[in-house]
Amino acid sequence: MNVKTKLSDFLRPLLLGTLLLGSATLTTTALAQVQPLDRVVAIVDNDVIMQSQLDQRIQEVRQTIEKRGAEVPPNEVLQQQVLERLISENLQLQIGERSGVRISDEELNQAMATIAQRNNMTPEQFREALARDGLSPETAREQIRREMIISRVRQRRVAERIQVSEQEVQNFLASDLGKLQLSEEYHLANILIPVPEAADSATIQAAERMARDTHEQLQKGADFARLAVARSASENALEGGDMGWRKAAQLPPPFDSLVRELAVGEFTEPVRTPPGFIIVKVLEKRGGETQVRDEVHVRHILIKPSAIRSEDEARLLVKRLRERILAGEDFAELARNFSEDPGSALNGGDLNWIDPNSLVPEFRQVMANTASGELSQPFQSPYGWHILEVLGRRATDTSEEFREQQARNLLRNRRYDEELQAWLRQIRDEAYVEIKL
Repeated sequence: MNVKTKLSDFLRPLLLGTLLLGSATLTTTALAQVQPLDRVVAIVDNDVIMQSQLDQRIQEVRQTIEKRGAEVPPNEVLQQQVLERLISENLQLQIGERSGVRISDEELNQAMATIAQRNNMTPEQFREALARDGLSPETAREQIRREMIISRVRQRRVAERIQVSEQEVQNFLASDLGKLQLSEEYHLANILIPVPEAADSATIQAAERMARDTHEQLQKGADFARLAVARSASENALEGGDMGWRKAAQLPPPFDSLVRELAVGEFTEPVRTPPGFIIVKVLEKRGGETQVRDEVHVRHILIKPSAIRSEDEARLLVKRLRERILAGEDFAELARNFSEDPGSALNGGDLNWIDPNSLVPEFRQVMANTASGELSQPFQSPYGWHILEVLGRRATDTSEEFREQQARNLLRNRRYDEELQAWLRQIRDEAYVEIKL
């Protein structure tokens, strides 16, 4: 679960009922009312829902609806809806319990601190707000814990229901919607030298000369915004021709392709369009960035300590293997004969091109300090003793891979709500629920 984006949902009665919607609090009179003997209102698999739980949630929901200025539904309707919500939550909490979902005290502390921060409160002010609403810090923590457990259960169970095929990803990337959502954005400005609809050739030529002269002045360093104010017939001329942010896919041809070729600060040649000759300048860019990943081609030999080989013996063996390589023996052959890394030994110790961030810190550090073509000194990692040789380094453009992952995430997110509702119906249908109202 992304805690930072969901914290406003955690303290439903507190945040929705007071902090986010107003400053009204529960009255001491209401809190002091005599409560009837509690009773079970629903049996939910291996747990129960009590009348007190139902009454408390109804009160919270009623307060929230009233604060929004909406009409509160009839009591029997509200009671049924709230009870179904409690049943659904109870089932999800039981699934979390069976699945071993646990929320640590550190995570809860962070959640409390973030809620306070999002409501512009210090921790002390947040505790005071809880107290005013008759909610102890312990009760608030328990409510947050429940919300976090439910969210994690949903993520795990719903995520496994969503399958996005490679073909779906490629189809989305090729679609107009995909191009729009994943395309880079440009902060643009323009200068329009107008051409009337029924202009004769002399008028068109005069407009073209004006556009060419404008372009030449820009090339000589003239200020784009000033020229826009002085010459442009565009509706944004008085704003220096500022068009705001536009996605490339939203621009008409040929500007959709032209702006992609421009660096920030550059501008197009005058382009003939129905309204006239247009010059477009790129002021800023965002999104669609090139994703470059550093990769290293490396091979290694791993010797592991064992019941019959001590730590010192493993280190000495690696040292002797290094000396043999320096004396001219083949690294790959020694790796095949001695290395205890099952993933690379048969390939002569070759790990191929690899992202350094995928390696343990000890290996990554030694690799970073070893020049291409050199053999490292023996070093230790959690796996044992190594020597490595760096065969090369390169920067790989992973932009396409990054775009595919973005598309996959978008497709998954679009299906999440639908799959969530289907999963909630499924667990409700499969559960034993006996309502005793």
